[in-house]
This record gives sequence, C-alpha cells and structure tokens, in this order.
Amino acid sequence: MSAASLSGFRLAARCARLRPSAIREILKTTAAPDVISFAGGLPAPELFPVEAVRRSADEMLGEEGADSLQYGLAEGHPPLREWVCAHLSETAGLEVAPDQVLITSGSQQGLDLVAKVLVDPGDTVLVENPSYLGALQAFGAYEARIVGIPADRDGVQPWELSRILESLPRPPKFMYLIPNFQNPTGTSLSAARRSEVAALAASFGVPVVEDDPYGSLRYGGAGLPPLAALPGAHDRILLGSLSKILSPGIRLAWLVAPNRGLYEQLVSAKQSADLHTSSFAQRLAWQYLRRPGALREHIEILRRAYGLRRDAMLRALERHLPEGCRWTRPDGGLFLWVEVPRRIDAGALLREALRRKVAFVPGAPFWVGEPVRNTLRLNFSNACEERIEEGIGRLGRVIAEAGNR
Repeated sequence: MSAASLSGFRLAARCARLRPSAIREILKTTAAPDVISFAGGLPAPELFPVEAVRRSADEMLGEEGADSLQYGLAEGHPPLREWVCAHLSETAGLEVAPDQVLITSGSQQGLDLVAKVLVDPGDTVLVENPSYLGALQAFGAYEARIVGIPADRDGVQPWELSRILESLPRPPKFMYLIPNFQNPTGTSLSAARRSEVAALAASFGVPVVEDDPYGSLRYGGAGLPPLAALPGAHDRILLGSLSKILSPGIRLAWLVAPNRGLYEQLVSAKQSADLHTSSFAQRLAWQYLRRPGALREHIEILRRAYGLRRDAMLRALERHLPEGCRWTRPDGGLFLWVEVPRRIDAGALLREALRRKVAFVPGAPFWVGEPVRNTLRLNFSNACEERIEEGIGRLGRVIAEAGNR
C-alpha cells in the first residue's frame, strides 16, 4: 500500500479517469538543448512581441494600474469582449454580441466549463477520431462516453456521422470539432463537408462545440467559414484563443455561447472555478490589441515564419522518411500527422528517437477506442528550418532501422 493511500483522503471515483497528459510527460524529457523536439504545440518564443507587450504593460499600468490589480467581472473585461466580437466579424464573418462572450483562462478552461455544464456521467459526446488530447481529458473527467467519428484528410466523414447518429438510442450532448488545421492531424474540414455536418447536426438536434485556436494561421488555400456562420446553424459554442497568435503564457481565450440560458450557466460555472480570468492579463491584452493593426501585423509575421517551417518539414519528410510512410500536408496550424508502416509502434519508436535526441508525440493518446499505434504527431512551429532538417533526418533513420528489424 502506498503512503498516499494511508492518508485520510478518499479520492472521488472520477479520479480513476484522470490521466496526466502524454504530451506534458514527453516534454519533461525534451528540455535539454541538444534534443530537437517536435513534440509540444509550442509557438516560437523568438517571435513573441515582447517589446510591444512591454509598452502595452507600461501604458496599462499608467492608465489603469489599480483597476488591473483588482477583481473583475466573471464574464470578462468589457472592452476585450467587444474586441472579440469585432475580431470574429472581421476574420470569420460571424456576428456575435458582447453578452454572448465569456473570457476564459485559456481554451482548456473553456472545454472544462462546457463539460461541467453539459455532461452527466454516461452522456455521449462525439469527437473526430483522432481528436485533441486536452478535449478527451476534459470530457473524460466528467465521465462522458466519448464516441469517435472516423475522419480522413477532408475531416470527419458525414456518412459515418450519419450512421453513428442513427445508431444512438438518444442524441449526444454535443459534437466537438476542430474544423481548421486540426490537432493532431493538421487537416481541415472541407467546405462541402462543413455544410453536410452542420445539416446533420441540425437535423438530429446535436449542438456543436467548435474549437478554432489555429484558424488565423493559414499559409495556403482558401479560407473557410466556421460552422457557426453557416445558414441554419444549430445550437453552437465557439472557442477561440490568443495562445497561438499572441502568447500562451497570457492564458486568454474566449467562449461564445449565443444561447442565453447556457451562457448564464457557463458564467456560474466560471465563478465557481476561479471567479474571473486575470484582470491584469485581460487589460494588458486589450492595451495591446487596441493598437490599430498590431495583431494583424504580428499574425503576418507568424504566417511567414511558420509557413517556411511547414515547407521545410514537408521537404525533409520527402527526403528522409523511408518508403511506406505517409503524412498530411496542412494548409495552416502547427502540426502534421505521420503514419509509419503498420509493424512499427510509435511508442517504442519514441524511446529510440529520444536516444538520438529527437522527440515527437506518439499518436495513440489521440485516438478514441482502439488506438492506431503506427501514427505520430509532429510540430513544426517551434524549430528553425536547420533544426527541422536535422531532426527529421534523425527521425527518418530511426524509422528505417525499426522497419528493418
């Protein structure tokens, strides 16, 4: 019996479903500077707008220093919520009101609040398969029955979604999707499928939780409307974030819920979690965002840099990965997805790769149900082009050796 089990604490049954993030555990082993890591979904720190944020902090403290250190509204700083509305109108053609916007401490908190408010033990939640690990953790923590919708390079397959919906004894609580540059695969839901998926959701009365942390990071192809903006869109929640386009350390995101009753429940859940998101962070971000063109110009810098890194990784994969490997070619975002020959287990592959000082995330934790173990996720945003070339070269040699055993 462990020392922890001898204490007077008795864990809630739901704790049996809580697991540490496989990605965070891998990142603990990749901190050494000689390890080339494609594991974490990290923005490039050398591209953070440090000087602009410093100026914004000085201006904020000069103009509203006391208010920035005080408690704030659970719903969020009103000018920041107004900015979210303008941002969604400009970038997504979506018209929402400030009283539909809830500022959260990162998108992960938004996922947790959605699950807390909507999921009872045993409720069905639909996700694309594979899906974002953080969402699977959030929904699983509230004892959801998570069902994966088969997906391919054009996103979830509408015919499979229809089959699943027809087979369920009662409608799922909601469907969770990342339509743009999905994590982990980097794929996007095609225009035709967006319309089909939205129509199926409306027909079966299934609310859609649409997560869009990467949509602004497009390097090629035409932009696509969010599901929430399609004609006849059913009940919806839209999540967005500043983590990938400004800074993850500020921990600011938003949740849009047009349904008034649902919004009020989400606000109550937010109050019980942390009262409100940091006033300091919200006012700092607003001070930065209010400067005309500041975020747009920064996003253009990110697009140029990340587009070059994506291209460098695609070229390196062509050069170094052995026959039998396949990978996605994303138009944006931070990730691409690799399938190695079936006889290779990516978990075992990682152990050997770490000995060669290169890291990635095995695909198994992203799958719902039976994991596909010959899959892995690569991040291209947090390494320069030279390190991408070297790291993929090392990875290619590890895969080739594993395939020859």
